[in-house]
Amino acid sequence: MSEKKSNNLSVLIGSAFILATSSVGPAFLTQTAQFTGQYRESFGFAILIAIVFSWIAQLNFSRIIGVSNLRGQEIANIIKPGLGTVLGIVIASGGLFFNIGNIAGVSLGLTAITGLDIRITAAIAGIIGVIIFSSKHIGKVMDMSATIMGSIIIILLVAITVKANPPFALAFKGTIAPKSVPVFAILTLIGGTVGGFIPFSGAHRLIDANVTGKENLPEINKSVNLGMIASGCVRVLMFIATLAVINEGFSLDPKNPAASPFEIVFGNTGLLIFGIVFACASLTSVIGNSFTSISFIKNFKVINENENKFIVGYILISTIACILVGQPALLLVLVGTVNAFILPFGLILMFIAAKKPEIVGDYVHSKILTILGIIVTIITSIFAVITLFNNLIK
Repeated sequence: MSEKKSNNLSVLIGSAFILATSSVGPAFLTQTAQFTGQYRESFGFAILIAIVFSWIAQLNFSRIIGVSNLRGQEIANIIKPGLGTVLGIVIASGGLFFNIGNIAGVSLGLTAITGLDIRITAAIAGIIGVIIFSSKHIGKVMDMSATIMGSIIIILLVAITVKANPPFALAFKGTIAPKSVPVFAILTLIGGTVGGFIPFSGAHRLIDANVTGKENLPEINKSVNLGMIASGCVRVLMFIATLAVINEGFSLDPKNPAASPFEIVFGNTGLLIFGIVFACASLTSVIGNSFTSISFIKNFKVINENENKFIVGYILISTIACILVGQPALLLVLVGTVNAFILPFGLILMFIAAKKPEIVGDYVHSKILTILGIIVTIITSIFAVITLFNNLIK
């Protein structure tokens, strides 16, 4: 019994960190630093609202997927035959372009650590990903990797925050009573925390580990709560550290705002620490992205039977593309627009699924979560339309 509890705990923690670190990528860190520079202490309010909204969305996704023991595309196919296949292809192909950006993030971090050429470090990043997914015990290795690297990110961010003489009172004031409401920042953070494939990542991992059904709802809730706390901690720590250096009169490097707090606080050693944080954040995003994207097309028999090989191939394609063409900025913008639609679309699917006994059995979904989820759906839908409109104008 104790061994089973230990295994469950390991899976829950691993699932939580996969959920958390799937969102904590290079864009996550860069956005946090950039928005802090732009909105200063008022950005704390954006973080607070984004965390609350993301938590609501993630609980809706994970509880319904967990109880049904069906992946997102399987639920969609039951609601409308063929819909899940389209959803899976969209997420897997969109995730590929983001994975190129994640590989680029790992290579930038490794270059900051080693000084090697960025193409060499991109190849190293791909090799690390391939090694992780070549293991026979892919689930355990993935959980362990995400947990270890997620912990490293948090520990190093705690170190820089403490060293930076953090203005806690100023940050608290800006969070509770902001000088302005950074609407665009709020919506961007929500999309980056639970957009695209991210809300499915932890839930799909729990399905693979057989932590499903109504009897496992407490464990599912724990996994979501741990994941959101972990990603929230990273966001808050990065915000506080950046605000500290800005409050002391320093300016962020517009070319690499996320690196500035590390360099300002720790000097040349700070760039090494930043490299470690950036590489770990990007690599964990590679893990979460690759696993979840392929899990969306596992309903194809050949993929289900050769999951590891397809994940490895997915990473290799991302790595080769990164080495040949670098980070595809335009494609990332276009895919980001698609991801902006996936969150509200996914939530609508979850609410429909919660009403179908053939999907959730006799499970009755929380009315409070449903109402709050509908609010999140409406707001993120507006953001998706605005994002699409802005991209069409450009």
